[in-house]
Amino acid sequence: MEVAVIGGGHGGYAAAAEISEHGHTVRFWRRNAEDFQAVLANPTIRVKDFKGERDIAIARPTTSLGEAVKGAELIVIPLPATTQESLAVDCAPFWEDGQVVFLPPGTFGSYIYLKAARDAGNLADVTFCETGTLPYLARKHGPASVVISGYGKHLPTGCIPARNSDKALAKLAQVYPAIHPIEDAMSAALMNAGGIIHPPLIMMNAGPLEHFERWDIHNEGTQPAIRRTTDALDAERISIRESLAYTAPHYPLADHYAKEGNEWMYGRGAHGTLTDSGDWREHIVLTEHRYMLEDTRLGLSMLSSIGKWTGVKTPIVNGFLAIGSAITGRDLYAEGRTLENLGLAELGRDQMATLMREGI
Repeated sequence: MEVAVIGGGHGGYAAAAEISEHGHTVRFWRRNAEDFQAVLANPTIRVKDFKGERDIAIARPTTSLGEAVKGAELIVIPLPATTQESLAVDCAPFWEDGQVVFLPPGTFGSYIYLKAARDAGNLADVTFCETGTLPYLARKHGPASVVISGYGKHLPTGCIPARNSDKALAKLAQVYPAIHPIEDAMSAALMNAGGIIHPPLIMMNAGPLEHFERWDIHNEGTQPAIRRTTDALDAERISIRESLAYTAPHYPLADHYAKEGNEWMYGRGAHGTLTDSGDWREHIVLTEHRYMLEDTRLGLSMLSSIGKWTGVKTPIVNGFLAIGSAITGRDLYAEGRTLENLGLAELGRDQMATLMREGI
């Protein structure tokens, strides 16, 4: 299959390498030619994972977005949600009938991409899909190398327009067999784990993060008081899903930490693999890091606004938004990915369901 991978972050390198290794033809786009020079000059990525260390050839690295997108059957965009508004505009002219676009994860970015296409006058029948997490626990270790310490085992995925789900997800499953269908793009947005795991870890570890040069929020930063808070925060997300009649499994984050019971998205033992790798012992600037500007500002504001829209109380979501706003000196809800800012807050439930099913 002709697959485009868009974005040169940790997830982009992992996706370009894994998809290429599985026999697909990958067009790998990164905006910054200088930072991409190592791959452009020698189109390979060095991968280290549970299978060992090896070089994987990449068919078409490029800095031309049009060259990457046009003619691709599947477009994978494993980038932070903070990139979506601008990149959706850049991609809008290039979409073609029948293409499938995959945002792992999305934070309701699937709607952002669809809206940008329609605003640009592109009426192509493209299906935008998103899931609850990046399919990789990955960290780049240089300009052409990536360490993948874990792979997604279960990827609940929903689409807009959902009427295309069967065909789109069948295509997507050829590249990501771990995906399984859920109701629609909003259901998938409400699976996003980033807004549940990261805000408590950074804000309840604010002291050590600002004191030590490096701190592992997943290792010594994950203590029982924080875990109890995370579970309470996640319960608010699940209550919103249930209020919209989205069905289980809801992938409670507690399963990520559990040693038995239901498998979470990364499967059994992923938390231990993550902490053992040492790749998450890092320097985090609370006012700048994506855990604040993406997972809190966009992820939690989305949960708060959908909670308000459905009538589900979200005091812990709102509390972390308030604390994050105090830390950053910004109003994270006002800046956030809310239904108000998306122009969807006035829709009734039936209207929202129609939008998810039929698209714009």
